[in-house]
Formats: sequence, C-alpha cells, structure tokens
Amino acid sequence: MILVTGATGFVGRHLIDALAARGAPVRALIRPRRGRGPAAWGESVSQIAGTLENTEVLHQAMQGVHTIIHLASAPPWAGPNHLREVDMDGTRSLVTIARSVRIGRFITLSHIGADRASAYTLMRVKGETEEIVRRSGLAYTILRCGMVFGPDDRTINAIAMQLKANPFVLLMPAGGESLVHPLWIDDLVNALLNCLENPDTVDQTLEIGGPEYLTFNQMVRTIMRVTKTPRALVPIQPYWLRQAAWVFRQILPRPIFTSQWYDRIAESRTADLNSMSDRFGIHPQRFEDTILTYMPERRYGREMIRYIFGGEPF
Repeated sequence: MILVTGATGFVGRHLIDALAARGAPVRALIRPRRGRGPAAWGESVSQIAGTLENTEVLHQAMQGVHTIIHLASAPPWAGPNHLREVDMDGTRSLVTIARSVRIGRFITLSHIGADRASAYTLMRVKGETEEIVRRSGLAYTILRCGMVFGPDDRTINAIAMQLKANPFVLLMPAGGESLVHPLWIDDLVNALLNCLENPDTVDQTLEIGGPEYLTFNQMVRTIMRVTKTPRALVPIQPYWLRQAAWVFRQILPRPIFTSQWYDRIAESRTADLNSMSDRFGIHPQRFEDTILTYMPERRYGREMIRYIFGGEPF
C-alpha cells in the first residue's frame, strides 16, 4: 500500500491517476474541506480525510502502508508562517509517525535551490524540510524539481492569467534574466514511479528538470506567442514586485503572484540537462511543444477570476 499526501494537489492528482491505472493499491490523504478525490481513481484508491497536524488520522492512514509519497505543501498564496506550519511542522509530524510504524520508503518533492541558508523564504523552508527528512532515519528519496508545469498547474498558468489581466504590459523582475528549468508534469510522475522501483534512488537527493533551460524572459515570450497575447515587457526591480505581492495578499483571497512565486525565479536554478535520461531513462518533453497542446484554447480571463476568489480554475 502506498500513502500519498497532498493527493488532490497538482502533482498528487496526476500521480494517483498513474498509480490507479497500474492497479497499485493507494491510500490518498485528502484535506477535509475537499471531500473526496476524483471518481476516476477507482476502487484501487482508498481515501482518508485529514491533515498533517492530526496525528490520529496519520496513524490510521499508515496502517498497512509500506511507502509514503509526501507531496503535501502550503499553497502558493500562503504566507511565511503558514508555509512553515505545513511544510516543516507537517513533515516533522509525518516522519515521526512513519518511523514509529516502520514505514519502508519515504519519497518527497522539493525545489532546485532548496537551502537552509537561502535568502529566500520558500527555498529556506524547503531546505529545512529536506533536513527533517534526511535526519528521520527512514529510507528516503528527495526529488528536487525544476518549475513543474501542466494544464492544471498554478505557476505557468499564472503568467497566462496575468497577460490576460493587463492588455498592455507585463512587469518583468530584473529583466527576466534568471534561468528556469521547466519540467512537464507527466515526466515528473514517471520519475516518481521510477523511484518506487529503483533501489539506487534510496537515501539520495536528486535534482531533475526538463530538456532545456529558458530565461524567464524567454518563457514569458513563449507563452505570449502560444496564447496570442503580445505585451510590452517592462523591467522592474524585484523589491517593488514583492511589495505589490504583499499588498495583494492582504486584499485578495488568492493573488496570482506571491512572494513564493517570485522566490522561484529570483535566481537561476537548474539541474543537469541529462538528469532525467541519465537517472531514469526518461526523455522529457520540451516546454513549447507541451503548452501548445492546451494553452491556445484556454479562457484565462475567466479562470483568473475563479482562481482569485477561491474556486478551482483548472
């Protein structure tokens, strides 16, 4: 039995779809307010409602489980305190109980650039969370990912929403010269599945990304071309964008751009271009080739309104 936390999140939904298609026995930890996961998961996926703070639920969820794939994380609009509570405190609670019930494997996701000494809150919290896992005594695998994207992501689609929101310009932090390493969601899921079967990934921290590096500027221009929303790109100091993000977080239920979002592109963060093929035998998809399959027909203006005011846009 495999326990997946963050089961209804972006990566969690795709992973459980893949596990269910294989007929693998899976238990999905669902946030109580989300009710149940997709009916398409089928009978091989059992579901249990609870949070990482509820130790009784975690004990119940781990009965009969041999592997945990820990994907639960704070949402993009979370403030620093909420980020620490979910990612650090939640992971600490999870590994404590996992150790007590003798879980065999613990697989989790992090970000390229995670570092306890980072100047950026998101990367610092991810670095601290990684250290909790490494010191847990469990047989762990940590996958540090590039910027994961897909039809229902909340990162790349946020750029398309912002382009629709302003018909004239898009503010570009520091000219958009930092390098990003986009990774298609299906390629990430295949890497996670490989980790389940590959003992060489045990007690490893692995950095993975797609087949190309892009500057943030290049990524935005690609999205503008695919969605046919040309805008003037105006360079601005990241400090002012972070200040604006803080203001919007006080006003809107779910702002599109947040401090977490800017932490991801604050510096160039890349893995080896051959990381997926060398480690997993996977030949990842290119950024433009994949967004062409779903972005051109999307109505991002409508999705933006649903996203900001608490609905599920994707």
